[in-house]
Amino acid sequence: MPELPEVETVCRALEKCLPNEQIVEVKVRNPQLRNLIDEEELQSACKDKTILSLRRRAKYIIAELSDSTALLLHLGMTGKFRVVDQGEAFKKHEHVCFELKSGKSWRYEDPRRFGIVKHVALPAPGATPDCLDHMGPEPLLYSFTGSYLKQFTKAKTKPIKNMIMDNNCVVGVGNIYASEALFRSGISPLKPAGTLSLPACKKLVMKIQEVLKEAIEAGGTTISDFATPDGNEGYFFRELAVYGRNDEPCLTCGTHITKKTLAGRSTFYCTKCQKG
Repeated sequence: MPELPEVETVCRALEKCLPNEQIVEVKVRNPQLRNLIDEEELQSACKDKTILSLRRRAKYIIAELSDSTALLLHLGMTGKFRVVDQGEAFKKHEHVCFELKSGKSWRYEDPRRFGIVKHVALPAPGATPDCLDHMGPEPLLYSFTGSYLKQFTKAKTKPIKNMIMDNNCVVGVGNIYASEALFRSGISPLKPAGTLSLPACKKLVMKIQEVLKEAIEAGGTTISDFATPDGNEGYFFRELAVYGRNDEPCLTCGTHITKKTLAGRSTFYCTKCQKG
């Protein structure tokens, strides 16, 4: 499933080619995504509107339109976007298409159909839709600090890996990057969140931000079915120290990497390096 760096990569790619484009027609070839799409309603909401900007909140992309509304987009597990000439043949799983006045076609492909394409109101230009207000802070903003993490996890017995993957605590820190940040911090993913010291929380926040920034620069991690709108794949996989390396030697100490399931997700860590 695409995580924050992958979504940020896609958003930046779309931001280069979609602003100032006018939507002239919406085609829904399969309405059965995570949300059921009403083609007539989506057409009415988007027709003749101009795309002003694109931005990310958590793992959502917000495509703001010229009437203080937006398209709220989520890639689900296998979602992809591409912008092509209108005459290009559709791929089998391209379910939603926005035809643009320039002659381009903005298409959403999703074989497993867990993604979201939804028209929403914005409380004000440049704002976030109300439906996302419940989420925690962005991990790369100043509001996500060691002090915040220490206060949020106070008295919590949930494993720290589960906590940093909880969108109520902080958004967008998915499975891959949680594992890598905990390794860099020397913290066991099994450690009860409320037992982390303030210095440990500060270090973990710093490593989360470090890993996410590096992954964004690398275009994300190539995982199943992920590619950017231009078809390129991320190459942060080259930097993975623990994720997906079960029974392989730790790059730091040589101890074999352990794999364990936490909250239904595969967790990878070094029992020797991650004792904190």
